[in-house]
Amino acid sequence: MPLFGNTFSPKKTPPRKSASLSNLHTLDRSTREVELGLEYGSPMMTVGGQSLKFENGQWIVESGGTGTQKEVQRLRKRNQQLEEENNLLRLKIDILLDMLSETTAESHLMEKELEELKTYSRKKK
Repeated sequence: MPLFGNTFSPKKTPPRKSASLSNLHTLDRSTREVELGLEYGSPMMTVGGQSLKFENGQWIVESGGTGTQKEVQRLRKRNQQLEEENNLLRLKIDILLDMLSETTAESHLMEKELEELKTYSRKKK
């Protein structure tokens, strides 16, 4: 016997409504293909007045916009050239740093030898 009242008894849940109110599942296959369209095509979008289409993993300009396809290709080629030049300059900097390190190490060795010779000559006198 419970101390504060009745035992826990949840209310009965109402019966569920139909899972889908659409009657498209009752149509035959050919009608469904016409209604739903299995050929979606390539994704397209419009950004800033320029229509783009996604094909083969890249967005391709369809129409509109201020830039032409030739201008985009020219800019890509220039970008590629600048990246190659940048890589070459980085390589040159690495080589120069290696040369500087080697020269600095040789200089320190020569200074050390010179100090040793000075101390040796002082001991002889």
